[in-house]
Amino acid sequence: MAEKRRKFEPEFREGAVRIVMETGKTIAEVAEDLGINETTLASWVSRARRAGTAPAGGSDELERLRRENAQLKRDNKELGMERDVLKRCMVLWVKQPWRTRRPSSG
Repeated sequence: MAEKRRKFEPEFREGAVRIVMETGKTIAEVAEDLGINETTLASWVSRARRAGTAPAGGSDELERLRRENAQLKRDNKELGMERDVLKRCMVLWVKQPWRTRRPSSG
């Protein structure tokens, strides 16, 4: 026997769409979190985008934050590589034979 169709309140739909738009989570992740079908949520998001009811003011800020986050991740990766190079240089410097202690005269 087929499942009974669930009805969702407009506030719930709007909230689910807002979560997708503002958090950057995928539709699949949000649908799983909310316990609804992925296709259902995708249709709500699509309908909101077509209607232009998607949050507009926050999207510019969200896009800026995503760009900043991506830049910070690139910077972090580069700094990690520089740190690793310096570690290797330090190991080589410590192992240099000319760095052995010479007996002091006196």
